[in-house]
Amino acid sequence: MDIRNYTIVTASYWGFTLTDGALRMLVLLHFHALGYSPVQLAFLFLLYEFCGLVTNLLGGWIGSRVGLKVTLFAGLGTQIVALVALSLVQQHWVVLFSVGYVMAAQALSGVAKDLTKMSAKSAVKLLVPEGDGEATAGRALFKWVAILTGSKNVLKGVGFLAGGVLLGWLGFVMALWVMAGGLLLLLVGGMV
Repeated sequence: MDIRNYTIVTASYWGFTLTDGALRMLVLLHFHALGYSPVQLAFLFLLYEFCGLVTNLLGGWIGSRVGLKVTLFAGLGTQIVALVALSLVQQHWVVLFSVGYVMAAQALSGVAKDLTKMSAKSAVKLLVPEGDGEATAGRALFKWVAILTGSKNVLKGVGFLAGGVLLGWLGFVMALWVMAGGLLLLLVGGMV
């Protein structure tokens, strides 16, 4: 088992999942506080889910062409770009423009989510050794995938809490920059 690479993959996936949950809460709470209607709030997440779906459909093909390390780091980098883009939203913008802009930034985040998720889950299969027999290898693979993904919902829930705390403590823009900085540290740490 390549522990170093497994650690990079796991840290990237967990860090992304945590910030992704926080981002959902930040966007929802911030724009609700600005007076956006329930329908406008729902639109903010529409392209996030749609682009995630499209990326999920194409992710395996992309990963097989450029490699899982590239797609993992591309997912983290794309999320950093999305976070920085969201930090540029101005309260004085016309609501229609603001909704469209946030939808576009959230679309990037949806792409990032599925690039990161696909890369992390697929990388585990490559990192787990074959073992003596097919059954042994299957158990080992299941164990490592369970460790990687088993805590996803917990991390996303902690991310929801972190998003609310960061919004109340730092405000919308600084919270986004803190999350972008955290992901940048993971990205650079994984590359060295």
